[in-house]
Amino acid sequence: MSDLTRVIIVDDHPLMRKGIQQLLSIEARFEIIAEATNGIEAVSFAKKLQPDLILLDFNMHGISGLETLKALRQNGCCAKVIILTVSDNRQDVIAMINQGADGYLLKDSEPESLLENIIKVLAGQLVVSEKLNSYLNELDQEDNIRDKLSNLTKREVQILQEVAKGYSNKEISENLHISEGTVKVHVKSLLKKMQIKSRVEAAVLYLQQPK
Repeated sequence: MSDLTRVIIVDDHPLMRKGIQQLLSIEARFEIIAEATNGIEAVSFAKKLQPDLILLDFNMHGISGLETLKALRQNGCCAKVIILTVSDNRQDVIAMINQGADGYLLKDSEPESLLENIIKVLAGQLVVSEKLNSYLNELDQEDNIRDKLSNLTKREVQILQEVAKGYSNKEISENLHISEGTVKVHVKSLLKKMQIKSRVEAAVLYLQQPK
């Protein structure tokens, strides 16, 4: 089996593609098998050539990096995909990681650090440029909230929504037409499942969930 990493570079700036090519040529393990100038070419090349790694620009003319990534994953592309971009926008980072990007690196990174991070991704790590690390922590936190909420029954979610609106047990029982005792049992159960101690914490967690 070949030790070469077969790479497709996707960027609509010729100068940028050239720069990435030069950077990768430092390491003998990289073989650039195609360069795409837009998302449609990228998806077509990926289907045909089955690369190991795709370096994908975020802001491109035509279909965006995000749409390209979605199309790649929908087409069963298993390559590692690293976003190379100038955008350090939180929403962009989170959207790309949620769509299956393996790395999100800024174009203004030091070349050595960029190469190092590409190699880390190939080794199976999820890597973002250092200044974006806090976004990954937020992502972990969002996943954690999702997990906690997914354990709740339909009724518990209803009650949690009422708690988040600031209603008391008595008000919730009136709103949902169930006894106050039943509300108490559900509140106790949902606090236990969410591993928290108070209604306030429950409300905060509920309001923090990713929309």
